[in-house]
Amino acid sequence: MNVEISVLSIDNPVFQTYLIAASIMILKLMLQPWMTVVRMMKVGGGFRSPEDLKKTPLNPNPQPAQLEINEYVDRSRRLNLNDLESIPGFLVAGFLFVLVEPPLLLTQILIWTYVAARAAHFVAYTTAQIHDLRAFCWTWSSLSVIGMAIYTLTRAL
Repeated sequence: MNVEISVLSIDNPVFQTYLIAASIMILKLMLQPWMTVVRMMKVGGGFRSPEDLKKTPLNPNPQPAQLEINEYVDRSRRLNLNDLESIPGFLVAGFLFVLVEPPLLLTQILIWTYVAARAAHFVAYTTAQIHDLRAFCWTWSSLSVIGMAIYTLTRAL
């Protein structure tokens, strides 16, 4: 007896690949701001808004210098902004890609290239590597999403 696997089933290896990768990227997106908070608390600064200088239990000794840009904190913020520019597009493109039932190998190549490139970008940015290296990582993640979108579009036409 031939049993068809639903496209949006955990039993579908294409969908399972997407689920795992999407969950990893959502965790990355949601945990990055926590890294910023930890860095702010570590240096006691890097705050952004004037009301952050009010005395509170978490900021018992407010000082105007706390509103100055702190590179250690700001680097984490820039990482978060970069994630916000990249990850939502991956989530949508990846989901639409799954719906057109691509081959498993193509799915694994495109999705895991994206995840690996974003991980490499994170390491490169966190360790203040040159733009060329960060751009190389970003390029692979971008090309992966573009590849998914093009494949989906051609299947839909």
